[in-house]
Amino acid sequence: MAVPGLADMLGSLSNVTILAPSNDAFNKFMRTPAAVALTSGDNAAISALLMYHILNGTYPASAVTETPAFIPTMLNNTAYTNVTGGQVVEALRQEDNVVFYSGLVMNSTVTTADQNFTGGVVHIVDTVLTVPDSVSNTAINAGLSGVAGALTRARLVDAVDSLSDVTIFAPNNSAFQAIGSALPNLTMSQLASILQYHVVNGTVAYSSSLMDGMTVPALAGGDLRITISDGDVFVNSAKVLMPDVLVANGVVHVIDNVLNPNNTSAQPEPTASTQMPAFSGASTATSLDITSGVPTPSVTVGTAPTMAPQSPEDSSAAAGPTSTPAEGAASPMRTGAMGAAALFAGAGAWMNV
Repeated sequence: MAVPGLADMLGSLSNVTILAPSNDAFNKFMRTPAAVALTSGDNAAISALLMYHILNGTYPASAVTETPAFIPTMLNNTAYTNVTGGQVVEALRQEDNVVFYSGLVMNSTVTTADQNFTGGVVHIVDTVLTVPDSVSNTAINAGLSGVAGALTRARLVDAVDSLSDVTIFAPNNSAFQAIGSALPNLTMSQLASILQYHVVNGTVAYSSSLMDGMTVPALAGGDLRITISDGDVFVNSAKVLMPDVLVANGVVHVIDNVLNPNNTSAQPEPTASTQMPAFSGASTATSLDITSGVPTPSVTVGTAPTMAPQSPEDSSAAAGPTSTPAEGAASPMRTGAMGAAALFAGAGAWMNV
């Protein structure tokens, strides 16, 4: 089974960076549920996965720094992404390694860097990238059963999944437990309003773009205020625990508090080990009714890198391509080392299983 036109497209690429999984990476991937689904003959899913491994622009390893960069890929199929300019990967230098983070915070480490070809540069990676999934599926697989259950209870699953270019501040389960006594008394409308206050629509605010003192408009109305103190990032009174969980339509930051649209002035206590709930009078519940019926996670979630919050003066420190994917861009490096189609020979074999 072959994807029509794929070989010709790969052979005509220019000014790109290809993240080419090693043979071991493909062998490891073939033992996952995702591979089983792809081998059923879903050409669109196969194409989406391959497009997600191709970055727009030529990025040598030296361009990747300790400041996270969120680089657009060639994955633009709206069945798989709703991020303007293409779904992204996070590029980050960690100690002596260049690492690319994809969906569910899965990391792919470069094992062989800067293999030049006529269309740009190739990095061999040790793990097949994970295409970011919908917000609702990501919440389930990330173990955020409170978010998943609340979205279902408020009948917002389809609405949130269908938004484009979103930033979502997703409370962890402990945050929902901290206000557990208040949850059963909420009407569907009240719960929906609370959840919508965690969503920024029309802006994908990755961690590298969060600045101390900035405000962003919430979908429910009102603003969310970002505070950065000693490297910790807060939104209103909630601390960001896991940044940059890539989803199909933007990014999710996991936080330790449920935000309250009726308490928009809530401020963090940066030196406190835990933040006070934004809902006065609420008490802790050990179990949550809203999580009943939420499926058990079926995949493993990676470990997020340490946040590197930016100040306005150094926000340009993120990696940039040596040439941009604009029309009329400068010619890519040419060494004649290999062709792009050959680099996906492993994928070709996989597509013909």
